[in-house]
Amino acid sequence: MSMNKTDAASDANKAPHKSPRHRARELALQGIYQWRVAAGEYAQIEKQIHAEKNLGRYDRELFSKLLRGALSQHADIEALLTPYIDRSLDELSPVEFAVLLLGAFELSQNLEVPYKVVINEAVELAKTFGGTDGHKYVNGVLDKLAPKVRATEFAGRK
Repeated sequence: MSMNKTDAASDANKAPHKSPRHRARELALQGIYQWRVAAGEYAQIEKQIHAEKNLGRYDRELFSKLLRGALSQHADIEALLTPYIDRSLDELSPVEFAVLLLGAFELSQNLEVPYKVVINEAVELAKTFGGTDGHKYVNGVLDKLAPKVRATEFAGRK
């Protein structure tokens, strides 16, 4: 399934119940997707998304943090993901790649958000924008990564 700004904007208009934080994640996903398929600098992608009309309510600070962080640290995040995927990153669909990059960044760098929330948000994004069973793959990969990058949270689960 392809993803474009018009679809994302119309989704926001149809679903006013989405939280500003969820909408920020959708827009960050859109930016990562755009970077993956068309290349470009993240600063330009961020500026372009901010300039769009009808984006709905979104947490601008979270959007910028997620987009800038995921793209500026993509090599490190890709290295984190590699042991948990069953194919090369180039073989992932652009949506699955973008969701996994975003989710892995948030798991490893956005520690104030509980890991279960991060994984749930990533699964929801994959359900909305990805292929039929892409959300199951995303869930499996992030579920395996979470104990590694969130050891403190998992230590308290016994």
